[in-house]
Amino acid sequence: MSLEQELGLRKPIALLPHEALLNIYYTASCLKKRADEFFRPFGLTDVQFNVMMLLEHQSGTEEGLSQAKLSDMMLVNRANTTALIDRMEKAGLVVRTPDASDRRYKIVKLTSQGKKLLAEVEPLYAKEVKKIIAVLKEAEQKKLIEALERIRTKLPPPVIRGTLGPRTPR
Repeated sequence: MSLEQELGLRKPIALLPHEALLNIYYTASCLKKRADEFFRPFGLTDVQFNVMMLLEHQSGTEEGLSQAKLSDMMLVNRANTTALIDRMEKAGLVVRTPDASDRRYKIVKLTSQGKKLLAEVEPLYAKEVKKIIAVLKEAEQKKLIEALERIRTKLPPPVIRGTLGPRTPR
């Protein structure tokens, strides 16, 4: 179904690039709504799941990431990350410890409860993602990734409010 039909537009969208961008926005909105529905029974949000995935798969041998690094990976400011980690810590999913090399930084790690929940949700999430994206063949998925990457080359990097510019990854 076309975007015009889904939105009930009375007139066609005149500018093709505008229609393409609206399709990206609308699809992202639909995916966000589906993610909310998927994660709700687990008491999670998509952002919390993203943090858990980053901690599990991107922390390397350190078994944890600094809040600053999490902010960079998630493209949010540090204040938002702090509030998010506060909620996750209160729920028993993560724990913060001082960085041994720089006590100004806090290292965020999954708790055993967080690891258990992630182990339960991650395979179901993978199955859901595969089901959603199955409408595209593997070659089409790769072309979609490439097309979106090309679009991003024409955009300025995101400005994250609450930061003082590029940070050195920790």
